[in-house]
Amino acid sequence: MNDRDERSAEDLTRSADKAHRCACLAQRELFSLIAEVDRRSLWRDSGARDMAHWLWMRYGISHWKACRWIVAAHALEHLPLTAKAFSSGRLGIDKVVELTRFATAEDETDLIRWAENASCAAIRHKGDVAGRQSIDEARAVDESRTVSWWYYDEGKRFGLEADLPAPQGAVVARALDRLARRIPVMPGEEDEFFIAARRADALVALASVRISQDPDLDRATVVLHASVDALASADRGVEIEGGGVAHAETARRLACDARLQTVIEDGAGDPITLGRTRREPTAWMVRQLRYRDHGCTFPGCGSRLFTHAHHIVWWDRGGRTDLDNLILVCTFHHRLVHEYGWSVKRDRDGTMRWFHPNGKRYRAGPAPPASELQRQPELSVASF
Repeated sequence: MNDRDERSAEDLTRSADKAHRCACLAQRELFSLIAEVDRRSLWRDSGARDMAHWLWMRYGISHWKACRWIVAAHALEHLPLTAKAFSSGRLGIDKVVELTRFATAEDETDLIRWAENASCAAIRHKGDVAGRQSIDEARAVDESRTVSWWYYDEGKRFGLEADLPAPQGAVVARALDRLARRIPVMPGEEDEFFIAARRADALVALASVRISQDPDLDRATVVLHASVDALASADRGVEIEGGGVAHAETARRLACDARLQTVIEDGAGDPITLGRTRREPTAWMVRQLRYRDHGCTFPGCGSRLFTHAHHIVWWDRGGRTDLDNLILVCTFHHRLVHEYGWSVKRDRDGTMRWFHPNGKRYRAGPAPPASELQRQPELSVASF
């Protein structure tokens, strides 16, 4: 055991405090040099774009931190008491960087006293609120707003990235969170852990509403390219024009109420037939459908939120866009049909019968007597 291991807790604490003061003094000197290097533009001809680039390349810090250090370095030249508190270790580098965003020579005495006992997060928040932001800075933030997307994972996934000014971002976040709380929960996603998945559903719901109302039919149409072999296969995908692929079942669900055109191609990629872009019901049909069904027709559901017009006999299996071949279903039960293997059938008298993926009829509430079940044999999914 060496001498360092035998030192008391009090000795170790004093040594740590001394090292902290030395580090702060060295950092204060570094900040003075940063201000001078920047003032003399010594970063030029060094392969750097600007002073921040020079800093993060030379000392391996993040671009965000480099920008903050430069601002703090110049601010300390006009904040003598804050600079002294930094040099002595009274305030550490993180607190100094945040404090210099809004401190002035007139109020730094009180701010130093407050910052000693405040957390870095509290000082940062005060800087966010009271920071000196010019109109040029605000315009620069606004002008840098971006949204970009890309397909990846062999076209099966869609990536989306947004960089927005804080006020606009807050609007987007609030809209998605509000809608996500009302999105029906999919099986196995009941836990709050899956809120991000429901936000994704909310984003799709918002976009679906917008594209369905677009008056420009051609530009708002999503085009799917499907080969004859793909349509005959249970595990092959269809191509989305513009990038990406989709499973056939997912494409069928989207086709129920999306503005969609299907191009069926032979083995050489030549179109065989063009699907109808007007596969979705007209506005008056949707109004009549909502009047007739009132809400989701799944037994016991009745939800009126996020409902869709679903073809009982699917469009690509010869189904018609007529009222007697349409029912209203909510997003949750629409997915059960297309991606979870459930099915539905309408009897001649208008009665809707829903079936589990194994072909067993679904019944809401208690099961009927056995004698009644014998009179109503179950239908398999394949029978319709």
